[in-house]
Amino acid sequence: MENNQLLKVSEIEGRGRGIVSTQPLKPGQIILKDSPLLLYSASVKNSTFCSNCFRVILQSPIPCSWCSSSFFCTSNCQSIALSSSHTPWVCQSLTHLKNTFSSHSLNVDQQIQAFFLISAYNLAVISPSSFRVLLSLQGDSSFVSESDVLLLHSLVATCPSLNLGEFGFSKELTAALLAKDKVNAFGLMEPFEVDRERGVRAYGIYPMASFFNHDCLPNACRFEYVDTDVNSRSNTDIVVRVIHDVPEGREICLSYFPVNFKYAERQQRLKEDYGFTCNCDRCVVEANWSDGEDDAMDKEGEESEEEEEEDEEMEEDMDDEVNVNGEVEERDQDFPHAYFFLRYMCNRENCGGTLAPLPSPSSVMECNVCGNLSKSDEL
Repeated sequence: MENNQLLKVSEIEGRGRGIVSTQPLKPGQIILKDSPLLLYSASVKNSTFCSNCFRVILQSPIPCSWCSSSFFCTSNCQSIALSSSHTPWVCQSLTHLKNTFSSHSLNVDQQIQAFFLISAYNLAVISPSSFRVLLSLQGDSSFVSESDVLLLHSLVATCPSLNLGEFGFSKELTAALLAKDKVNAFGLMEPFEVDRERGVRAYGIYPMASFFNHDCLPNACRFEYVDTDVNSRSNTDIVVRVIHDVPEGREICLSYFPVNFKYAERQQRLKEDYGFTCNCDRCVVEANWSDGEDDAMDKEGEESEEEEEEDEEMEEDMDDEVNVNGEVEERDQDFPHAYFFLRYMCNRENCGGTLAPLPSPSSVMECNVCGNLSKSDEL
């Protein structure tokens, strides 16, 4: 965070390192643009997305000269990849691994972890300083299963040899890398489609964004413009914008998944993927809910016209009860996320994205999932 005057990394009691504002922040304010240390594919073979920039390939894909599983959108992307993310060693190693996956009965998650290890060890050779940054990120080896470490390390060991210099090649380093990936990787998502579940096209490790902690009612959200930023080599950067006013000294949090997930689903996801139980204000309230109350949240968009009018009246009442930070006052802590859902959650079918204003001054809200734009006074 050396070059970011808006934020700082601080130790937060019970939460480890987190990101805190160093000055008051305004709705829509861009607080971070972060480039990935490394990117790696989320599929074994896919000609839909470029293996370098991960944009959708609109014309005939250009296959890698040496392997049959990597494709590029332009010759320029291919040239860039051959000297960085898709070196001859990476190409040979990926080809070797894919030929051995079936004999070792690796599941999809293990295959993707193997792709990560190839990318990470390649990073150690092409950019030792970036590899040191990767090793400095949060993530304890205890988060990773010993059996996965042994299996994946033994597989990578059968790839063509690679001189890792000062870092060496060891089971301990493999375990450390897998732990960094488990708690720090961001998914670059496929384009949104109403009638299809959205998948991940690639994963990336972002050195500064990795310090954002989770909250089920976030005060910031991340945006990605992989396909829309057509003329830029920085199209895989992620942008973090503030959702509402944030005072100086407040922790900035993202939600690690769509905010409309139910309590049980959120807790399970956080425990399995990140190793912690969430005790945010929303979770404290919802922990006491019955299943019926939780299911009722899913039916918010199915009210009659009369109920919608009642909701509008409720929102007007609530506007008077929200403080400058966009938070519901103490007397509404029995339902602390009502205002958030009304104002900051996209109502487009099958979306579930979070809305944040465009960079101020703006009254236009942008969804970080479907990209839909809407006037804030229309919500």
